Amino acid sequence: MAGSLDLWSRWGEFGRFNTRGMKGGEALILELNRIVYSSGISSPVTSRRGLSARLRYLDSPAGRQALKNQGVTSRTMRSWMRGKATPSKANLKRIDSAYWTRRRENLIRSGWLKRHLDNSGRGRRMEIYPVDQTHVPQAQLRRNLSQRSITVRYVWADLVDAYAAQDADTVDEIWDDVISDLDSDYNAYSYVSSVGIGA
Repeated sequence: MAGSLDLWSRWGEFGRFNTRGMKGGEALILELNRIVYSSGISSPVTSRRGLSARLRYLDSPAGRQALKNQGVTSRTMRSWMRGKATPSKANLKRIDSAYWTRRRENLIRSGWLKRHLDNSGRGRRMEIYPVDQTHVPQAQLRRNLSQRSITVRYVWADLVDAYAAQDADTVDEIWDDVISDLDSDYNAYSYVSSVGIGA
């Protein structure tokens, strides 16, 4: 991710004084992952209920392809679907990975994720948590940064498209658009500890 060209221009290079955080675009990707992963089957794959639910979800041509992409053979799949075999620990991980990959694709393809975030044009509230400066050794090297809260509109369709394409550079550009609405000190939020989206 490219980030802002004049990032930390008045503070020095990010991390130089042991400041900790991540690029805002990375934090956005993690938050989108949280939204996707919190919308699916809550029972773990190691439980009978969680395993059965995932196998039902994957019982389609696209779902079986997702399992094949994880290295599962057609014969093994059939035995699981018919209840004739119990997956090994390694295969449970493959099933879980195939389920979440397919779930993410479906939420994006169906348009649900865009609609959910756009919220009928009202957008979503975003909490921005600044970088962790507790490890900066000298007080005069720390910046006075507070948690920020803004309503974000209009970027969600482009953000989901970039997320779907795993295009980190575009996500980073979108983050720059988001923080430009903060104030003249927006560059201080190019790196953050995390972000939270009220969705």
